[in-house]
Amino acid sequence: MTHKAGFVNIVGNPNVGKSTLMNQLVGERISIATFKAQTTRHRIMGIVNTDDMQIVFSDTPGVLKPNYKLQESMLAFSVSALQDADVLLYVTDVVENPEKNMDFLEKVQKMTIPVLLLINKIDELAGETGKTSQTKLGDIVARWHELLPNAEILPISAKNKFGVDMLLKRIQELLPESPAYFDKDQLTDKPARFFVSEIIREKILLYYDKEIPYSVEVRVERFKETEKNIHINVVIYVERDSQKGIIIGHQGIALKKVSTEARKALEKFFAKPIFLETFVKVDKDWRSNQRELDSFGYNPE
Repeated sequence: MTHKAGFVNIVGNPNVGKSTLMNQLVGERISIATFKAQTTRHRIMGIVNTDDMQIVFSDTPGVLKPNYKLQESMLAFSVSALQDADVLLYVTDVVENPEKNMDFLEKVQKMTIPVLLLINKIDELAGETGKTSQTKLGDIVARWHELLPNAEILPISAKNKFGVDMLLKRIQELLPESPAYFDKDQLTDKPARFFVSEIIREKILLYYDKEIPYSVEVRVERFKETEKNIHINVVIYVERDSQKGIIIGHQGIALKKVSTEARKALEKFFAKPIFLETFVKVDKDWRSNQRELDSFGYNPE
């Protein structure tokens, strides 16, 4: 029996639904999926295994023109995903300008591996009359075919799982013959601590406005697991004293709310009781300090 294995990397601009698609394909909530742009900061692998196949999916940060060093690292993660893919999933949606970030798209145009162009959120066309909806989708497909003539184009709705099974079947057909790259019981390349920080960051994205979520990083200082429970200490880093005050809130109410919601999500993720302690510290301009970025894991090499 032949065995197939390969890297299937997901790229695209911010907020087109890459993380939602990743979670649907892997069947686990590995990537943060919120309504806010620039949610994913790292390249996150999710591994799907069967007896005769291993698909290594990678979710990547949305492609953008960097304004500071953190965004430079995020872009480097996305570019690296073009270099080791066996199959590339380029995700767009029904409202995005196809010519956004042409520099990155030109790199995709030159690729010789299979590229699947996924037009996500087609459910958003459903409110229009059938003919109008089909005509608009046809126009979108035609425009993308001009830009990526060698790509296979598949309309999907990751949120509603429309087209996801068909996409998975096509990926399986395109995978090369290869032994497995990871152990068959492995779900991701990231350690448990990574998902703790991601889950806490997700709650911060949901509960705070404006620049706060983008100025925050989370570091797990202690992760001690026993048979019965897990004790976790985390530090939430911000760039300004004023941001620290906002995170903590009046009489600590805001931080308590985030910590409670994060603990519930962590208990669901790890299927164990969680004892979570959260602290807030100021680390000025960490997003522009390469040494700090390296310590937080923003090194694509």
